[in-house]
Amino acid sequence: MAYQKDTTNLTEILLECMGASDPMLHMLEWLCDRLMEAEVSSRIGAEKNEQSSERKSYRSGYRPRRLDTRMGTMYLMVPKVRNGGYIPFFVTERKRSEAALIQVIQEAYIHGVSTRKIEKAAKKLGIENLSRSQVSEMTKGLNEQAEAFRNRSLEGVNYPVLWVDALYEKVRYSGRVISMAILVVCGVNESGQREVLAIEPMLEESSVTYTHLFNKLKERGLSGVQLVVSDAHSGLVKAMMESFPGAGWQRCKVHFMRNILAHVTNKDKESFAKLLKLIWQAPNKPAAEQQAKVLSERYEKKYPKALDTLEEGLADSLTYYDYPSLDARKVSSTNMLERLNKEIRRRTKVIGIFPNQESYVRLVSIYLMEYSEDWSVGRAYLSQKSIAQIEPLAA
Repeated sequence: MAYQKDTTNLTEILLECMGASDPMLHMLEWLCDRLMEAEVSSRIGAEKNEQSSERKSYRSGYRPRRLDTRMGTMYLMVPKVRNGGYIPFFVTERKRSEAALIQVIQEAYIHGVSTRKIEKAAKKLGIENLSRSQVSEMTKGLNEQAEAFRNRSLEGVNYPVLWVDALYEKVRYSGRVISMAILVVCGVNESGQREVLAIEPMLEESSVTYTHLFNKLKERGLSGVQLVVSDAHSGLVKAMMESFPGAGWQRCKVHFMRNILAHVTNKDKESFAKLLKLIWQAPNKPAAEQQAKVLSERYEKKYPKALDTLEEGLADSLTYYDYPSLDARKVSSTNMLERLNKEIRRRTKVIGIFPNQESYVRLVSIYLMEYSEDWSVGRAYLSQKSIAQIEPLAA
């Protein structure tokens, strides 16, 4: 179809925008309207009200669509198209994660999993009426992208530091609702850049499932692991020791502190915690061990269980001192993964219960895929120099 030059008076448009309460937002809304009209005309093979033998479909009115931008919120009138529906290109390209979330909502709707809550969640995304064709168009290729990301090759790159954690959500599985884990592994490569390396759904956390996770990573080419940071799940630790012999294990100090403070009454929790934190703020390992001794002497009679827990796991929580070149704030805990999990939960809470395992894995994968892409062009998480200075622990 030949391009038709727009004869609209540009001066009149600018004056109209200048007279609006928010000129820039009004101009953006006008631009989006014109882009939609042009895209729809191109798709159906005819301009509005045009008679054409090349026509492929017909317009069918409009539907409202909320679009949040950095300039503000717009309410666009999106053209409807018969036979297949229509989603504006600047909406489909805006965020793969939004498309994944919409697909989860649509699947839940189709499977009868939710009622009013699903409709409410859909409206938050600007969907007034759920349409299979619209959602299918928007989410085309998401499964392939997620699977390609989860199974990509890791050959040719060393990942000296890994962080491992699990994320739980409610999922319908074999006719009942269960709490399903997704095991997430992030790593830092030799350049100091973070990457999401693994996203694996598991029905439980055990040495078997973690061994499967680590074996799959090695099959994809994972190598050069020298430090693993995680909580003290026994299955995880056992699998890590067997899968990465010679690598150090750093017990997450944040999880460890929570385990210790569970044995302290609320009355003394604040004062106890202040002294406890000083252990991991010490300049070196001997100073940290001395601070732990001071804490034990002060509370040994009042909180013996808390101090037994401290003594049992102290050495594993101080492993990061054996890697002095690395930033202790970043390798002494799994806070990096905790922040990721928090962001994912902020999005997934609108779902409530996932209709199936596939939708759960897809949504988490798409979100983590976007984070990994942002990391690849951002600042290094650990300096390349600090990673090069890591010395393997003696066997």
